Amino acid sequence: MKNNKQKISIERAYDIIKKPITTEKSTNLQQFNQYSFVVSKHSNSADIKSAIEVIFKVKVNKVNTSILRGKGKTFKGQYGFRKDTKRAIVTLDEGNTIDSSLEIK
Repeated sequence: MKNNKQKISIERAYDIIKKPITTEKSTNLQQFNQYSFVVSKHSNSADIKSAIEVIFKVKVNKVNTSILRGKGKTFKGQYGFRKDTKRAIVTLDEGNTIDSSLEIK
């Protein structure tokens, strides 16, 4: 089994993790030690895991990602699409938590 531990800089970590998601569903997931973030579309699970560990100094157990396709919208008679976004649900090891008052710069 390979060890895919990679060190990333704090600047790269902030480029990967855009912002936390604060919805009712994501708040309910926090009781299971899971946190949701909007992440860069070009990042993979290993990058997201490293970024969370560098920014919040916690141990990540698992990362699930999903790409949400932009919805079609009409604006001033023109039809277009919102941007696609990528979200990550990060599961932390037992005993690790992310303080909800911390903000991404």
